[in-house]
Amino acid sequence: MGRELTGKRILVVEDEYYIASDLKRLLTSADATVIGPVAALEAGLSLIECESLDAAVLDVNLEGIFSYAIADRLTERAIPYLFLTGYDDWALPAAYRPIPRVTKPFLERTMLLTVERLCAATAAA
Repeated sequence: MGRELTGKRILVVEDEYYIASDLKRLLTSADATVIGPVAALEAGLSLIECESLDAAVLDVNLEGIFSYAIADRLTERAIPYLFLTGYDDWALPAAYRPIPRVTKPFLERTMLLTVERLCAATAAA
């Protein structure tokens, strides 16, 4: 893995403190700029409106509230995202099953490669 994330602005929406901290550390070590992390739906929606973003990592379940409203807003703004979740594909609504998904607990290499692919796809578009 090279420096494909250098300068990329990645939104992190995750309600589990240690996972959010690990994500921030991992993405920062790859020279990305982490926006957040935030743990709540409204905070995530607010950051989408006021920050320039290249990609996002979303926990599906934020303390009992699904992050699909954030996913929908990211889609409207053409910002790629992935779900970080313990849910299997079949447990997600059909509209969200094609979205890239990294399972918890995540492997650092898998997370970095998936975020790099999101950013590369956007750059190529």
